[in-house]
Parts: sequence; structure tokens; C-alpha cells
Amino acid sequence: MTNKKSRVLSGIQPSGDLHIGNYLGALKQWVDHQKEFDAFYCVVDLHAITVPHDPAELCAKTREVAALYLAAGLELEHATVFVQSHVRAHTELAWLLNCITSLGWLYRMTQFKDKSAKYGADDAIFAGLLNYPVLQAADILLYQAEFVPVGEDQRQHIELTRDIAIRFNNTFGETFTLPEVMNPPQGAKIMGLDTPGAKMSKSTDSQLHAVYLLDTPDVIMKKFKRAVTDSFGEIRFSDDPERAGVNNLLTIYQAFTSKSKADIEAEFEGKGYGALKTQVGETVVESLKPLQQRYHELTGDQGYIDQVLAQGAEKAALVADKTLADARERMGFLPSKHT
Repeated sequence: MTNKKSRVLSGIQPSGDLHIGNYLGALKQWVDHQKEFDAFYCVVDLHAITVPHDPAELCAKTREVAALYLAAGLELEHATVFVQSHVRAHTELAWLLNCITSLGWLYRMTQFKDKSAKYGADDAIFAGLLNYPVLQAADILLYQAEFVPVGEDQRQHIELTRDIAIRFNNTFGETFTLPEVMNPPQGAKIMGLDTPGAKMSKSTDSQLHAVYLLDTPDVIMKKFKRAVTDSFGEIRFSDDPERAGVNNLLTIYQAFTSKSKADIEAEFEGKGYGALKTQVGETVVESLKPLQQRYHELTGDQGYIDQVLAQGAEKAALVADKTLADARERMGFLPSKHT
């Protein structure tokens, strides 16, 4: 008799370009732990339309992100890879959960406050921007996920998911598993190379801010060589905001090499920032080389990605539809006889 594996679910939006922060904080963790869990990883395309978007780009980026999931090392015998919108239970459960979610909960969400502030007037803010945390809750609860591997910036969303699940369970009967956050041990928060005080972002106009997973070696080296450091001239880990640039470079190096902080500081003892930038850049180039090679192999046959996603959606729907049916029944909906 074998022990049942715990289930995990996570996903990334197909907007912008995936960078090393996405890799270290999400993809690498998914790959490292995929054999330990019953793993579901989706491309969350429905979350990408809460702000104005280009339809053709959304379609292309959805395939690109799915291919990067596989190129990073997810194996189909261990992980179910699918596109969120291909499993319709996501949108239906999101509506059901919206009807028990307080506006006060949504207005308190930090990301809504930050993102809505960029658009100013209320008529420029889509309702989806306010409601998408409920869709995220539906994503997680549909699969009865016990763990959700996310960065610290998403912890509030998992707490909201738990609040929604508790309210539903208390109101209609035990239905949903309460998920827990699973953080990566290293590299949970990679900062921008040009703005080390801010988290690395997919949506930035700066050419030197993020190192993207599909950047060429020359571009990667250029970005690291122009990374912001400081005037202290000392290479060591530090929580001092004035030393955020060097600390960020060391954090990236540690995440890619798995070396201890003491060993890393000893390695760079007596060396200058130029040597640090070169070593970190070369390490990232070599680390991304297998991923990039595999990505180009996978995308050489576009039909293969579509086939993987179709099979993943079919497998995911078997779990999601069961949960949705349970939720509908407990809320009192008349069962459909339509086939």
C-alpha cells in the first residue's frame, strides 16, 4: 500500500517574458519537487486579461509559457500541464465563489491597490482586476490543492483563498481543502538588476531590469555587467537597503549554485564588483543553456505543445469537474439532465 501524494497547484500568467525570478521562485521549485507531489501546473491565461491585452500576443505567449514549463524540466508522468481557460470549471467556480466573497476582502488586496493606482479613474479599471483573486481561489480549490508554491508577494492571495474556502465550508458543508503556501528555500525574491529595491518584473520598459529565460548569452552578460551595485566595495550578503544591488547578485548566484553564503563570500573575498558581475552572469548563462536548448527543440514542432495541453486539460478536468459538481450540489443548484 502506497501513501497518497499531497497535491500542489500553481501557474504563471502568459503576459510579458518569463525571467530568472520566475524560474527561481516558481519553475525550478516545481521541477525539483514534482516527484514528491501530485502536481498540477497551469498557464493562467484568464488572469492575463484583467488589463488591456493583445489577442494574438496572448495566444502566442500561452504556448511559449507552456513550452518553458516543459523546457525547465517538468515531466508529464509527474506533472499535469494545462491551460487554465481550457478547463471551464475555473470560470464557473469563480462566479460561485464571487457570490460569497466580501468586497472588503477584495479591496484590501495589496496588488489590487497597487495596480489600480496606475490606472487612476475608476472607469479605467476593469472589474476583473478586483475579482481575479477569487478566480485564483477557484484555480486552487478546484484541485483540492494542499500546497501552492508561490513567492511572498502571493501569500495574501493564498490567505484569501483560505478565507473563501472556510466561509464556503461553514455555510454549505465541507467541500474544499485549505491550501498552504510553499516557499522556495532560496531565491524567493529576486530584485531588478537596475532597481534592486524593487522585485524583478515581467512588465517593465527598462532593457536592463530583468534577465529573461530566452535572452541570448550576450544579452545576459550585458545586463549583469550593467547591474546596479554600490560604493562600499565589499562583496557580502546584507539586508542593508544601500547594499541591495550586491546582495541581489549574491542571492541570484546562491540560487543557481546552491552554495552556502559563507562559501560564496569566501569565493569573492578580495575581488571587485566586476568579477562578481562576470561570475554571476556566466553562471546564469550556463544554467539556462539546457532550458533554452530544450525550448527550441519543443517549439520546433508546435503541434506537440498543443497535444500536451489538450491531454493536460482532459486530465485536469476530471478533478476540477468533480469538485465543481460537489460545490453546485451543496449550494442547491438543480442538477442538469443535459448531456
